[in-house]
Parts: sequence; structure tokens; C-alpha cells
Amino acid sequence: MLKKKVAEFLKQKEFVSVATCNFQGRPNAAPKLILKEDAGNVYLVDYTIGHTWENLLVNPRASLSFMDTDSLNGYQVNGPVQVVEKGEEYEVLLNELLQREIDLSTKRIIEGVTRGKVHGSFEVAMPKRFIIFKVKIEEVIEIAPSGGMTREKV
Repeated sequence: MLKKKVAEFLKQKEFVSVATCNFQGRPNAAPKLILKEDAGNVYLVDYTIGHTWENLLVNPRASLSFMDTDSLNGYQVNGPVQVVEKGEEYEVLLNELLQREIDLSTKRIIEGVTRGKVHGSFEVAMPKRFIIFKVKIEEVIEIAPSGGMTREKV
């Protein structure tokens, strides 16, 4: 039940914080673009130049975190990561990423015009070197504003 709630919530978000760790125990947390949530997996886009990428090469596990600002509930999604960088699945995801870029850029332009909102850059542009990584949802944690916690193993 919690997994389904989180999956629906992730479909509405654009970015999520991703935490990884190297084998020396040094943590790294950084925002990543959510490409999609599908069949118990979250697909994220990342540069191939940062600590997240380096950490995933040696320790392929990640923890995603985000807030529901309406309820003030916090969420954490944990699981193993698979890098998708070639093949049929990659080609399908690449096409979805191109559409996601267009959708996000259009949304930002419309917001800018209708609300007079100033952005440093309206267009969302992906770097030339990037990866798509797939996080299999193994565990979901919901943290209530009162500190109560619900944990669901998948």
C-alpha cells in the first residue's frame, strides 16, 4: 500500500534527492531528475562526472528522499541500482527523456510568461554525458511530522 502511494507521488515530482555511499563510508546526496516510475522501479538521470556516479560504480545501492509539502510527511525509498546505458531499454528511455525535457522546458516557459517568474534558463538541457539509472524499490519508509514511522519491505 505504501509503495503504491509513493509511486503515485513520484509521478508528480520532477526531482528527488539521491543518497549514495562509497566503500569508505563517505556519503553523497544530490538532486536528480526523475524520468519516470514504472513497475516498482524509479528511473533517474545523472551526469557521469560526479560522486553519485562514482559511488554507484562501487556500491550500487541508493536511497531516495522527498517530502509531501501538503501533509509534511517525509519519504525514503531504498534499493539496488542498475545503470542503463545501452540496448533496447536504453533507447526507449532516451526517447522518453527527450520528451521529458520538452515537457519541463514548456512548463517553465509558460510559468515564466504567466506569472512573470524569472528563470536563469528556461530550457532544461541534459549534458552530453549522462546515465540513466534504475532504482528497484525494495523498501519504503514514511515519516510523519510527529515522528511516527511506517516501514514497508517490498
